[in-house]
Amino acid sequence: MFIVNSYTLAIVFCFITMLCWGSWGNTQKLAGKKWRYELFYWDYTIGILLFALLLVFTLGSFGDSGRSFLEDIQQLESKYVVSAIIGGIIFNASNILLAASVSMAGMSVAFPLGVGLALVLGVFINYFSTPKGDPVLLFLGVFLIMIAIICNGIASGKKGEEQTSGSKKGVILAAVAGVLMSLFYRFVAAAMDLDNFESPTPGMATPYTAFFIFTIGIFLSNFVFNTIVMKRPFVGSPVSYKEYFAGNFKTHLVGIFGGLVWGLGTAFSYIAAGKAGAAISYALGQGAPMIAAFWGVFIWKEFAGSSKSVNRLLALMFVLFIAGLSLIVVSGGN
Repeated sequence: MFIVNSYTLAIVFCFITMLCWGSWGNTQKLAGKKWRYELFYWDYTIGILLFALLLVFTLGSFGDSGRSFLEDIQQLESKYVVSAIIGGIIFNASNILLAASVSMAGMSVAFPLGVGLALVLGVFINYFSTPKGDPVLLFLGVFLIMIAIICNGIASGKKGEEQTSGSKKGVILAAVAGVLMSLFYRFVAAAMDLDNFESPTPGMATPYTAFFIFTIGIFLSNFVFNTIVMKRPFVGSPVSYKEYFAGNFKTHLVGIFGGLVWGLGTAFSYIAAGKAGAAISYALGQGAPMIAAFWGVFIWKEFAGSSKSVNRLLALMFVLFIAGLSLIVVSGGN
């Protein structure tokens, strides 16, 4: 299997993760013009599963390093399978709420609040589970990102003087999603031997196998979570499976592509974790709110017509995010 052997390459992978995690929401925005997010989300999870299958039989099986996917999954202990599946279930619950928040409040609000909160909480959880990197620089970087989240929240509040009740509900959903999202990564990381991807501890998983099992947890739990949301949506009338199957091919492809993008980012995060450490790999990937905010502010014009004070807060948010992410990168080199 393919293994990252340098910290520099691991950081490159983490930045790709950040770009992917911050960009998949664009596919929801595109599909959302004619397609409810509950229906989009089915295609999204299918895309994630398809990417996982492709990955484990390519990078996860080629090369002389480590165990191949089929060899690895056959020797995997059940407790690690359960851990990765739990990670998938937790992630899916949080991501459905995040998708609902995007549909109500927009990318530039949902991602910085939801994913930013997940970053702050998740770094603490992942660092104290598997410490790696300079804690002073790491947590200083997290602190700056936390201030950036607050700036985004204030900007959203100022913009929200005309908010509908739906967009306010979107803010609440983003916060709940963030708390849940901070928990999933640790369960998946616990299934892997982060200290030795070359020769993982017998019974534990390679990052490729862990990612595959994680996606199984996402896909299977979707039959419960998304079915409930379809029947009892946060906004609007219920939607049915009949409506999903009536969707056109191009609309389905948009959702599947969104899943492929997210899957690439997540796989790269796990692959990089061996060199960067779980906390740093997670933290850099969760810099996605800055990317999503960029899309929301500059491409989707979600803050169009806002006052100068709102624009200054948004500018400060970007500066703080960049500064915080830079400190996180430096922390891993110490």
